[in-house]
Amino acid sequence: MPPKAVNPALKQNAKHRPFTQPPPKKRSIFPDPPAICRIPADLNRPETPFAVKPIGAFYLFFIANLLSALYAPIQDCDETFNYWEPTHYISHGYGLQTWEYSPEYAIRSWLYIAIHALIGSFRRLLPFSTKVGEFYFIRYALAFVCALCQTLMFRVVNNTLNPRVALFFFFAMVFSPGMFHASAAFLPSSFAMYCTMLGMASFMNWRGGLKTAWGIGWFAVGGILGWPFSMALSLPFLVEEIILATLSSKEAFIDTIIRTGRGVIAGILILIFEFLISGFFYKKMVVVPFNIVWYNIFSGAGRGPEIYGTEPWHFYFRNLLLNFNIWFVLALAALPLFVLQKAFTRNQQTNTINGLRSIVFMSPFYLWLAIFSFQPHKEERFMYPMYPCLALNAAMGLHIILASFGNSNPKSLIGRLPARLKLFVVSIFLIASVDLGVARIYGIYKAYSAPLKIYQPLEEVGNYGDSVCFGKEWYRFPSSYHLPKNMRAKFVKSEFNGLLPGEFSEAKTGFWAGAWLMPSGMNDRNEEDMSKYVDLRSCDFLVDTYYPGSSQSQHEPHYILEVDHWEQVKCVDFMDASRTHFLSRVMWLPDLSPFTPEKYKRKWGDHCLLKRKTHK
Repeated sequence: MPPKAVNPALKQNAKHRPFTQPPPKKRSIFPDPPAICRIPADLNRPETPFAVKPIGAFYLFFIANLLSALYAPIQDCDETFNYWEPTHYISHGYGLQTWEYSPEYAIRSWLYIAIHALIGSFRRLLPFSTKVGEFYFIRYALAFVCALCQTLMFRVVNNTLNPRVALFFFFAMVFSPGMFHASAAFLPSSFAMYCTMLGMASFMNWRGGLKTAWGIGWFAVGGILGWPFSMALSLPFLVEEIILATLSSKEAFIDTIIRTGRGVIAGILILIFEFLISGFFYKKMVVVPFNIVWYNIFSGAGRGPEIYGTEPWHFYFRNLLLNFNIWFVLALAALPLFVLQKAFTRNQQTNTINGLRSIVFMSPFYLWLAIFSFQPHKEERFMYPMYPCLALNAAMGLHIILASFGNSNPKSLIGRLPARLKLFVVSIFLIASVDLGVARIYGIYKAYSAPLKIYQPLEEVGNYGDSVCFGKEWYRFPSSYHLPKNMRAKFVKSEFNGLLPGEFSEAKTGFWAGAWLMPSGMNDRNEEDMSKYVDLRSCDFLVDTYYPGSSQSQHEPHYILEVDHWEQVKCVDFMDASRTHFLSRVMWLPDLSPFTPEKYKRKWGDHCLLKRKTHK
C-alpha cells in the first residue's frame, strides 16, 4: 500500500510534540562569538597558490631552529650564569651562582630551571650520555617547542587572515637573525616568546568560539615562568574583548566576564604552582614574578638594571634593523599602510570589526617597542617576546603593499606595469631579505662560535677536579656542561671590577641546599667581591683571547704569548671587532682576495684553551 499522506499542518507542528523535540544544544565552554564578532564568511576561502600546509611549515621551522640549537653562539652571559649554571647545579650538584639566586633577593624562578633540568636529565637515560650532550639536548627540546608554537600561530594566521600573510610570516620567522638567536636560547624572554605565539594564536582564532581564557592562560604562563613584562602584549586583545562585548548584548558582556575569569583563575593556579616550587628551593615564601617587577621598577637609586649600562632610545631600532632587516621596516610601516589603504580604497565592503581586528593584531608590536625604547637599560633579549608580533606586522604590511601593487586597473600607473615585472620586483625583495638574513646568521656563527668549540680536548688532557680559569674572557664561558670530569670554572682577577658569580654551596644538608643556604659576598649593586677570585697559580687550564696588536695590562697580560708557562691545547679563530669594519662585523662578506678591499676583510684573533706547563 502507498504510504499514508501526512497532514502539512501536523508536520509543521511536530516540533511542539514532547517526544519529537530534539535535546537542547549543550552550551560550549567557549561559546560562539556574538554577531558583531563573527568571522566574515570570506575567510572560509579555498587554498591559494600561497597556501603552505602546517605540517610542512613545522618541518621547516624545526630545521631552522635545530640549526640555531647546533650553531648559535651564546649571545648573553646571563644565559650562562642565570640559567645554564643553576640547571647544571640541579642536575650535577655544583655550578656557579649569581646574586639573583641568593635567597635574600630571589628574583629567579626555580620552576623554570627545574623544567629544563628534567629535560637534560632525561638525556642521561639514553646511550652515550655526556654533559655536553645534555646541553645540546636541552637546546633541541627548545627548538622543537619553538617550532610547535610557530606552527600553531602560522596556522591561525593562515586561517584568520590570508595564506599569503602566513607565507610572509613564515619567511620573516625562518630567515631572520633575530629568530636564530631567540628560537633555542635558554632565556625567560625566549620562553615568553613561545607563550606569546600561543597566546596570540588563541586570541586571534575565533573559529568555534572566543578563546579568551586560553589566551590569558598562555600569556600568564609566559609571564609567571618566564618574564612578567611579557603579559603586556596581551593588553590590545583584552581591550578588544571589552570593546566588542560593550557594543554587543548583555549576554555577550557576561560571556566575556566568564571567559576572562577563567583565564585569570588559570593564571592564579600557575602562580601558586610556581610559588610552591620556588618556595621549596628557597625555603621561604617568595613570589618571584613580584620580585622581578619590584627590582626592575622600584628598586631605587644605586640599584636596578640601570647599573649594568644604559643605551639611547634608538638602540632597539638599530638592533632590530640588523636582526630583521627589511622585515623591521615593514613592521614599522604596517599600521600607517593600513590607515592609508582604508583612506584611499573604494571598497567599503569590510566592516568596522575587521578594521578593529587588524589594528588589534598590529598593536602589540608598537606597544612593546614604545615601552622598552623609553627604558634606560636595554638588551637585545628584551625584544624576544615581541618577535612574533614583528613578523606578523611585517607580513601584514607586505600584504597591503602587494594588494596595491597588484592593481590591474589600466588607468593607474601600477596597473600599466607588466605582471612579470611585478613578480620580478617581489621576488627580488624576498630574495634580498633572505640573503641579508642568512649572511648575518653565517657571519655571527663564523665570528663568535669559538667559545663552544675549544673544550672538547679536556676529555683527553684534563684530570678529575681540575680548575679551568677565566680572566677577561669570563663572560664568554658557555657553561659547566662543557667541562667534563668534575672540572670547575674559576675566575682570576682582570680589569673587570663588577660582581662575578660565586658557587652554589655543596653542603649535604638536604636536597639542593645551595639553593637556600645564604651565600657570602652577594649584593644587588654590582659591587666587586674579591672572594670570587682565585690565585692564578691554582689554575690547571686557562681560557684567553689574543688579538694581534692589542695592548696588555697588569691584570690582563697576553697569556697566550707566555709560552714558558702555558701551552696551547686548542685555539679557534675569533673576530677582532675593534679592527673589523662595521659592514663586515654585522654580516658575512666573502673574502675574495685580492679583489676584496683590505678594510672590508675581517680581522681575527685566537680564542684558546691553555694548559699550565709543569716544570721538572
